Amino acid sequence: EFRGYDAGKKITGRKRHLAVDTLGLLWSVVVHGADLQDHDGAAFVIARLQEACTRLQVIFADAAYARAGLPEWVRTTFGWTLQTVLRPVRACGFVVLPKRWIVERTFAWLSRYRRHSKDYERNRRPAKRSSTSP
Repeated sequence: EFRGYDAGKKITGRKRHLAVDTLGLLWSVVVHGADLQDHDGAAFVIARLQEACTRLQVIFADAAYARAGLPEWVRTTFGWTLQTVLRPVRACGFVVLPKRWIVERTFAWLSRYRRHSKDYERNRRPAKRSSTSP
């Protein structure tokens, strides 16, 4: 029901968007079909942060989230800064990016569990629930 196809990443299923703190602890999770663009999915995650994070000032994100006016929307709606963490120009292969590796580490922690390794669920509620409690 909530599955889609992302032609850019060539995946069928669901995407998970996470918001974590500097320790890698989850603050917000959104699960949606893969056919929704990353910057659109990020808007749902960021909107849920308003209730949980009253002292939030800066959100770090990768380049996919800087499209379609998302940084301006975050600034005007919530008063926060969406700072894009970019790869160095001459970087080859894997490069650890400051602040960006924290959410990647959280994805690695979550993917160690069998239910996170593949999309076994028929709808998104169990998929979201299993993301928040391993």
